[in-house]
Amino acid sequence: MKTIVALGGSNSKTSINKKLAQYAANMVEGASVTTLDLNDFDIPMYGIDYEQANGIPEDAKKMNNLIANADGLVVSLAEHNGAYSAAFKSVFDWMSRINKEVWHNKPMLLMATSPGARGGASVLTLAKGSFPHLGGNIVADFSLPSFQNNFEKDRIINEELQEQLATEVQKLTKSL
Repeated sequence: MKTIVALGGSNSKTSINKKLAQYAANMVEGASVTTLDLNDFDIPMYGIDYEQANGIPEDAKKMNNLIANADGLVVSLAEHNGAYSAAFKSVFDWMSRINKEVWHNKPMLLMATSPGARGGASVLTLAKGSFPHLGGNIVADFSLPSFQNNFEKDRIINEELQEQLATEVQKLTKSL
């Protein structure tokens, strides 16, 4: 059985990106899904002074190992002022100190969603440009605009958007 790690790039307890990542990951037929919640990892804000004094946090190593041992990744990023959330960026920075190939070249469905009509387009563009330099094997991508209007009762209700996501999930599935 293939294992998929689903990660929402937000520390919100009600993260819409975590919901979307879980939803998409569970669309991969025959896969076991592990959802990573940034709140479950005790990882301080990255800083070189902290690293020199204390080393790399054990929970950063734990997250790195979960990603390294997965067969595929579904990552959905929150957009804060056009970029990554501070919580995600810090974890991302810590993991890059463990291994520059943060994403371990695992096949990845990269996504974003937001309450707005652009669906996290800016952060998705940012990640599509930078992740490949850090071991990101992006085989598919998807943006869900206007989350509250298009996602209800734990599913995408807009048929066209659901079909688009199904196509992208199929690309990930074929890459596993």
